[in-house]
Amino acid sequence: MSDMITADLVDLDLSADTKEAAARALAERMVTLGRVTDLEGFLADVAAREAQMPTGLDGGIGIPHCRSAHVTEPTLAFGRSAAGIDFGAPDGPADLVFLIAAPAGADDAHLTILSSLARRLMDSEFTDALRSAGDAETVAALIRGDETTAPAKDAEPAESPAVSAGADASGAGASGAGASGADASGAGASQDTAAAPAAASAGTAAADTGTGADTDTSTGTGAGSPGSAERPFRIVAVTSCPTGIAHTYMAAESLESAGRDAGVELVVETQGSAGFTRLDPEVIAAADGVIFAHDVPVREKERFAGKATVDVGVKAGINRPAELIGEVRAKAARGQVTSGSAPGTPVERAGEAGEGYGTKLRKWLMSGVSYMVPFVAAGGLLIALGFAIGGYEIKSAPSVMNHFVWTQTDSWAALMFQIGAVAFGFLVPVLAGYIAYGMADRPGLVPGFVGGMIASTINAGFLGGLVAGLLAGGVVMAIQKINIPAVLRGIMPVVVIPLISTAIVGFLMFVVVGKPIASAQKGMTDWLNGLSGSNAVLLGALLGLMMCFDLGGPVNKVAYTFATAGIAVSNPSDSAMKIMAAVMAAGMVPPLAMALATTVRGKLFTETERENGKAAWVLGASFISEGAIPFAAADPLRVIPSSMVGGAITGALSMTFAATLRAPHGGIFVVPLIGNPFLYLIAIAVGVCVTTALVVVLKGMRKPAGQASAAGSASGAAAAAKEDRQPVAA
Repeated sequence: MSDMITADLVDLDLSADTKEAAARALAERMVTLGRVTDLEGFLADVAAREAQMPTGLDGGIGIPHCRSAHVTEPTLAFGRSAAGIDFGAPDGPADLVFLIAAPAGADDAHLTILSSLARRLMDSEFTDALRSAGDAETVAALIRGDETTAPAKDAEPAESPAVSAGADASGAGASGAGASGADASGAGASQDTAAAPAAASAGTAAADTGTGADTDTSTGTGAGSPGSAERPFRIVAVTSCPTGIAHTYMAAESLESAGRDAGVELVVETQGSAGFTRLDPEVIAAADGVIFAHDVPVREKERFAGKATVDVGVKAGINRPAELIGEVRAKAARGQVTSGSAPGTPVERAGEAGEGYGTKLRKWLMSGVSYMVPFVAAGGLLIALGFAIGGYEIKSAPSVMNHFVWTQTDSWAALMFQIGAVAFGFLVPVLAGYIAYGMADRPGLVPGFVGGMIASTINAGFLGGLVAGLLAGGVVMAIQKINIPAVLRGIMPVVVIPLISTAIVGFLMFVVVGKPIASAQKGMTDWLNGLSGSNAVLLGALLGLMMCFDLGGPVNKVAYTFATAGIAVSNPSDSAMKIMAAVMAAGMVPPLAMALATTVRGKLFTETERENGKAAWVLGASFISEGAIPFAAADPLRVIPSSMVGGAITGALSMTFAATLRAPHGGIFVVPLIGNPFLYLIAIAVGVCVTTALVVVLKGMRKPAGQASAAGSASGAAAAAKEDRQPVAA
């Protein structure tokens, strides 16, 4: 670790009073040494990580950390605060602050060293020595390991039993929710390195039982049951955190220590940033219980099925390991084990532990929308091209199977229109099918697609597709919870589940909910067709605000899906095409405005932002709102409100000018397909100019000190919104 921390990276009189200021003070030392190339960009990455989950730990420790493209080499900076700094720890402020900076492609060796530090932080003698050290060189030597304080602890290798795997975050319900709501957060998937000594010892212990893999696979009891005199209770654990640099290993160390104190055999599989090594299947088979302490999904979670399981956030593994061990032992004594072996659903594999049903519902719906959007884009553009070449009467052309003349443009127009119409016919089934897929994985596809097709058949439209998808996913999830005999499990996913779930969903859609949904869909269509005057202008402004609020996030997608739903028919109304035009115009404003702002007032932006501005011209012109995300992440309090104002004005003007659009995507490349194209471009230009002016004025008014605080504290919110975006829909 000698190259990771030096005395120049130690501040024994850290005067910052907020975590943002502390991170800035320590990061500036990294910049001075050339370890960080872009201070603001790095601080934005730190803030985004902090927004996922507070990095304060019990015992007065703050450990902000991130992986960043702005870091040249793995670096650790340390600060000691007399007053204490709030990093969100339950027991109060932190006086020891470690800022860990890992490059985006950090190698395994450096990450192993970082994991070693994380484990040593669980040693009170080590932290006491840091508090009492009198000079920076001594502190740097302690952290590097040049000076030891507790040989018994420090000699324990960083590669103690740790391995990792991750499948889904769905388990954070039963045990974890009540135990630590704040503990369960995080996003993305990360991997961790681990080592062999403990796994080997655990494997030896498994062999000593003489039972092999068949001992406890069904109930978690038997020879290893609580109170058994034949051998100690055995637990396997998985720990993980969003970046896999610190909390992952601290939870592993805490659980291992508590296991030794409790007299149980506990083996940990860690997952973080440097890959993972799976636990020996025999070790898992011989275990009596499982502890998941994680904030990212546990890969291959099905390996641990049939065991008494406790599922919590990673901080619970750090703060209350003895309680978790007691809880898993109690579950094993009651015979309370996980049933079923299915891995997590697609949404859960990409989600966070312990997230609420509201968050899951949003992700389920966005799963369906994200799969639907390519059908919308392909079908819509083909239909629009058919209209552009052959006129609107092309919708009445005979089938090209019966009449196609290679030399006639009308035949080609009819071909494009009819291919696009077929693509549009998949929209509702795909929406419903992949909502169910997000909820229940592949078993949800059949009832989801069938329910979506029924929604199309009975004219229930997109509302019917949404309901059908949710019904299909819910029915499959309910069936999967039934404890099925092992002999029948092989035919469940291919015969039993599709048969029963499709019959139930079909009955509900045809007989129970179909007619009311069809009536609601017709009512919404009639309302859109009746929009005129001030109502249409207000709707355009509202849609413009939504498109620019999170730049490709959930709110943006709601507006985009609302617009595409209106034109996803062979003969859309004039009002629906106006809405589509307003939505696309507003979505083009933020990236174009940022590109213009970096051109006219480049000194207000960093060199990286000016480079991003060049790309934003093309992205904005192509209707890709994500082109403005780098600017919003660095300065959300100025960029996002300015974008919303410009977007609202553009949406309102587009409606006022009665611009229409039959294509659901394309930006300036589909201008020939737009009704009133000249006025449409004026609406976009006005919005871009307004947003540019606001951004320039607001950035020009800020004070240098204020700039640092605002950008650092607020960037996490924009980064979180960025995670939910899909690159295809504005």
